[in-house]
Amino acid sequence: MSAIPSPTGERAASAPLPTLGDKELVLKVIPMPADTNGNGDIFGGWVMAQVDLAGSVLPARHIKGRMATVAVNEFIFKQPVRVGDILSFFARVQRIGRTSITVQVEVFAETFRAQGEFVKVTEATLTYVAIDDAGRPREIPR
Repeated sequence: MSAIPSPTGERAASAPLPTLGDKELVLKVIPMPADTNGNGDIFGGWVMAQVDLAGSVLPARHIKGRMATVAVNEFIFKQPVRVGDILSFFARVQRIGRTSITVQVEVFAETFRAQGEFVKVTEATLTYVAIDDAGRPREIPR
């Protein structure tokens, strides 16, 4: 795995994140004990909410206003997420339509004890639609 350059072109001094080609790091978060399910793993709904937030970052640059999540086209839980894992969310715009944008999100986990060792825990594809103040679809500015 190679490091992702910083905006200044310098490499980070800490452990490098995986290079994901055209995907951008859009969110990092650490789940806490309040986010667990009955098995002690992080609740899948909590992960889904974080993916929805991460997935909305890139469309917001294009939509320039209100938007709504209209579809979760695919959502795959690959590995459990544990309390205290450091989660990195990477996103890529897959398609821009007249009123909607489809985004792919991949989530990687690393532990505090084994920083620099990444495991893909989730991947998803979501669609967002630009909406006006009344909640009706509107065209995405070009």
